[in-house]
Amino acid sequence: MVRLYGLLFIVDLLLVVVALIDCISTEEFAVRNLPKLAWVFIILLFPPIGPIAWFIAGRPQKHKVGRAGDWRPGSGFPEYERPRPLAPDDDPEFMRGQARGREEDEELFRKWEADLRRREEDLRGEDGDGPSAGRA
Repeated sequence: MVRLYGLLFIVDLLLVVVALIDCISTEEFAVRNLPKLAWVFIILLFPPIGPIAWFIAGRPQKHKVGRAGDWRPGSGFPEYERPRPLAPDDDPEFMRGQARGREEDEELFRKWEADLRRREEDLRGEDGDGPSAGRA
């Protein structure tokens, strides 16, 4: 009977050690169902249930799950595959439109200046000698 208990103790100790090493060496993002630290406490505080629970529910899966399979960071996002519109300063058509708009604005500004000069000359002509005529 003592030999049986000794054998069960060694099996339990081996199971705890293997589960603990496996849990600690697993990446944090790959651990399932609970945080990694919680799994370490469960493995240490509840032998042999804790290590068995780790292998069943906490350990990362090695095979694909369901239709979609494993999720891996940085893959499987369709927005990375679709064509993206160019930024305005990289789009030649947009830049040509900006140049046309600038030319139109400059032309409008020249017309306004010419109109303003014409109006000022008209006002000077009505006042007599010009802007300094009112001073004595």
